[in-house]
Amino acid sequence: MPVLRTPDECFKDLPGYPFAPQYLTIDDDRFGALRMHYVDEGPAAAAPVLLLHGHPTWSYLYRHVIAELVSAGHRVVAPDLIGYGRSDKLSDRQDYSMANHLRWLAALVRGLDLTEVTVVCQDWGGPLGLGVLTNDPARFARVVVANTILHTSDPTLAGRLDWAVHGVEDEPRVVVQEALLDYIHASARYRIPPSVLVAGATVTEVPPAVLAAYDAPFPDESYTAGMRQMPLLVPLTRSDPAAAINRKTTEFMRTWRKPFVTAFSDGDPSTRGWAEVFQEFVPGAHGRDHVTIEGAGHFLQEDRAAEFAHLIDTVARIP
Repeated sequence: MPVLRTPDECFKDLPGYPFAPQYLTIDDDRFGALRMHYVDEGPAAAAPVLLLHGHPTWSYLYRHVIAELVSAGHRVVAPDLIGYGRSDKLSDRQDYSMANHLRWLAALVRGLDLTEVTVVCQDWGGPLGLGVLTNDPARFARVVVANTILHTSDPTLAGRLDWAVHGVEDEPRVVVQEALLDYIHASARYRIPPSVLVAGATVTEVPPAVLAAYDAPFPDESYTAGMRQMPLLVPLTRSDPAAAINRKTTEFMRTWRKPFVTAFSDGDPSTRGWAEVFQEFVPGAHGRDHVTIEGAGHFLQEDRAAEFAHLIDTVARIP
């Protein structure tokens, strides 16, 4: 299948993003050589902080967080998922699956030989980052989750999430929040640019040049297959392949005793309730100083970057 690569000129003079591009080539059995972009800043000898984005953003989302963490002495690695940012883009939507995203992200972690990792998971960075951790836990030391989910459609989630996704015990039925269905349907039916989604999910006013930077990886519609497909990968039923992956991750995280801290914002209904769910079932979350970041929407990296970076810095220093 054709692999597309966004021209370098699309990324010139992006505000607040001076980082030199780094690339790792992933040898994929089906798609051949895929080039995955990542930011790698700070002292190479320091334990890495791995910043994972979701939909429809890329490592640009973390630009202020990267600067803060590097100033605090951390090595920071911030990849772009395949299909996003400066990474390669498959042109067929059907080639994007949660299993493929997990393979590609795991290949980056192994390829860079990251160890003693503090992983920061937001949006799709949650199920993907925790999924990679589940399959290679020895590389990871700490976890920060922020405005993310781990959907399994389990009936025990009933009444716990603002955007409900749960099965009904002993019945072949599910309950799904209307807003979530509207979001998934709109993403599939309309060509909504990333900038519109970012502007709609932040509390502060995002400057036009910054919004344009979120659109930069997609100079035309042919580059957007991965972005268009991602919302459709949200598992809404117990039989969804991604739900099975997330169940495996959930079961493993029930054994995770290393530091695990939630940093959800107060202005994100799409993930509201998940902080408390994580705090309950992950042993490493018990007794931690969890944070609610006030005055922020879904993309808290835009709304409260300095506060979020301070929290990450604190967690990354836990022995």
